[in-house]
Amino acid sequence: MHYAHARSIVLLDAKQGDVNGDGILDNVYLYGNQSDGPFADHITLIIQDGRSNRSTAVNLPNNAGYNARLFLGDFSKDNVQDILVSIDTGGSGGYGIFYMYSFKNNVVYEMFDFEKYNEAYKFNVNYEDFYKVSVSNPQLDVLFTIDISSKGYDYLSQYYDDDGKLKKPVQGEVLALGGLFPIVTNERGVGYDLFALQRIIGTTNADTLGYVENLLTWNGTQFASSRLTVAILGSKLISLF
Repeated sequence: MHYAHARSIVLLDAKQGDVNGDGILDNVYLYGNQSDGPFADHITLIIQDGRSNRSTAVNLPNNAGYNARLFLGDFSKDNVQDILVSIDTGGSGGYGIFYMYSFKNNVVYEMFDFEKYNEAYKFNVNYEDFYKVSVSNPQLDVLFTIDISSKGYDYLSQYYDDDGKLKKPVQGEVLALGGLFPIVTNERGVGYDLFALQRIIGTTNADTLGYVENLLTWNGTQFASSRLTVAILGSKLISLF
């Protein structure tokens, strides 16, 4: 008998660190079902207590994707390492699946869930007259304005008349979380913050207008935004002579 797609449980990543706070290194593993290619599903986090060798399995709500990886670091500033799980979805949008767990005192506690983040950080993207795009979030009380005047006639004439007025309302979009990176903001090295990236697009996925960048710091109960900015892509310098 020939099984064309035999699936096997594969170790996707492994890290060592003291995640329960008893001073002894623990083993942290990501296992998943994989067939021939890089795609894995049923990705599961396993934490093995270095003192007792007892293992705890954490089922991830979204557990399928590519390049599943672990990062251990102290995000909650309690001198115990936390566990960041990152998985790529592999779609053209470039979305990511991200979870963070604390295992202090051998208790699993969810610190970050990408779906809750995506619900909390939604933005309105509207094209405005005179080649501007506004990016706003009423809950956070922020407004950013992107200048798209350098995008060229072919692009702009789709949406604007010759006077720079919009022909009709046009919306863009801020996509779901695409990147979530550990970042050191304190040089004394007392732990990590998170740097979250969301892509801003125009009317098509290929039309990147910029990025929402959000610096997230643990405030004792959750990750809160300590700096929210929009980054824009540079255009070519055009000589005026």
